[in-house]
Amino acid sequence: MPGQRRLPRSTPADQGVPARAICDFLDSLEHGGPELHSLMVLRHGHVLAEGWWHPYRRELPHELYSLSKSFTSTAVGFAVAEGRLGVDDLVLDHLGDLAPASPDPRLARMRVRHLLTMTTGHVGWTDDRVFGSKEWARAFLALPLDAEPGTAFQYDTPATYVLSFILQRLTGERLLDYLRPRLLEPLGIDGATWEQSPEGVDTGGFGLSATTEDLACFGQLYLDDGVWQGRRVLPEGWVAEATRRHTDSHIDTVDWAQGYGYQFWRCRPENVYRGDGAFGQFCVVMPDQDAVVVTTAGTPDLQGVLDRMWEHLVPALGGQGRHADAVDDADAQAELSARLETLAIAPPAPVADVAAGVLAGRRVEMDGAPAGVRAVTVGPEGLGTAPTTLDVEWAHGAVERVPVGAGAWAEGTLPPPPRPRVPGSPEEDRVPVVAAAASPAPGEAVLHLRPLTTPDWLELTVRTDGDAVRVRSRVSVAFGDTDLGEVTGRVVG
Repeated sequence: MPGQRRLPRSTPADQGVPARAICDFLDSLEHGGPELHSLMVLRHGHVLAEGWWHPYRRELPHELYSLSKSFTSTAVGFAVAEGRLGVDDLVLDHLGDLAPASPDPRLARMRVRHLLTMTTGHVGWTDDRVFGSKEWARAFLALPLDAEPGTAFQYDTPATYVLSFILQRLTGERLLDYLRPRLLEPLGIDGATWEQSPEGVDTGGFGLSATTEDLACFGQLYLDDGVWQGRRVLPEGWVAEATRRHTDSHIDTVDWAQGYGYQFWRCRPENVYRGDGAFGQFCVVMPDQDAVVVTTAGTPDLQGVLDRMWEHLVPALGGQGRHADAVDDADAQAELSARLETLAIAPPAPVADVAAGVLAGRRVEMDGAPAGVRAVTVGPEGLGTAPTTLDVEWAHGAVERVPVGAGAWAEGTLPPPPRPRVPGSPEEDRVPVVAAAASPAPGEAVLHLRPLTTPDWLELTVRTDGDAVRVRSRVSVAFGDTDLGEVTGRVVG
């Protein structure tokens, strides 16, 4: 069952950690700090603090973005140990049939280790040029090289996809299935999913979804040098090789300037490394502290999350810091337990002097709305003053009813966001979502819609003027502009 407990639980005091330091970490996230969705802190193999910010929940997987890369690297480790490939294999020995007719001589010298360390010889972003095509591996090999492989670091998600492509060719299995008996089942990871490319290959560099405890088990496995509950799972020596600094990373942000391993980042505190994904998905391994810290999140301030870990958690987990002499503070432990149980992200706040909901019982036809939305019908309560519903009509004829809370989250489900589908691939499950609205002024409403398995959420600001309706939308985090612009509509019923 996804989210099932597999790690022993303990109190911070029993593991030599002051609870007050973890309270300080939680304090640092309040009042405009980075938005976390979950937190798990481990020391000596025990979970000593864990929490999910309501409405996010233990059993729900979370999109990991580039933290997926560390799992792809792990699959390469298994394949190397099984003699299926070597890190010094030439890439064209595996993919020569996809190469251009007259390849750059430097492409012929690209090796698997260059894919692992992001030193393929590309300089500049490659994502659009590869992921905009139908054959990602072929498009990658057709990219011009700017440097000799091994001499220049360039963060290169398509390189990780090529690792997944090679592994599928060698094993005859998609990456997720290859990892299942070797990694996922030993760690009790159940229900993980991985997006696929148009070629029917797991995307490798992104697209994996898993629960917080899945990540904690993965981090603990690496902390214990690949041994899980007394059994060796990872090949001997792989952890040290994969997580050591193989190359400078030359990135301005301080914790991205500490060097790169095999799809793992080195960190500012000595001997700390991490797998990380966009918008705050972190699996941080601290060997000297015998600790692991995992977060899922939805924030653009990744450095801010790490800064808070280094300030509050690293010293405490190492038996140092300003609370080191207060390990047995019972009041702090009681406070921490209560706070972890009541973590929450607030819905839009209702305004007391707005008496009527917006667009109560009205049907609004939309002009050029995103995702093919044709019309929306608001429940009789209207938006923002009482729980209600939205009936969303798509251009293809389907109608989805979305519960919307007022002052509290209302839960529902929606179809997954549109993305290219692989012929013959199974239909995706519906996405659990919550929604709530508030009316800050007559004729205005703000609605927040949160998918519970992703870092991002949607804010809609609705304004009415007679029968004219304007809806401005933005997303909380994105790789590009978060402002999605304004669309118009009109009341027709």
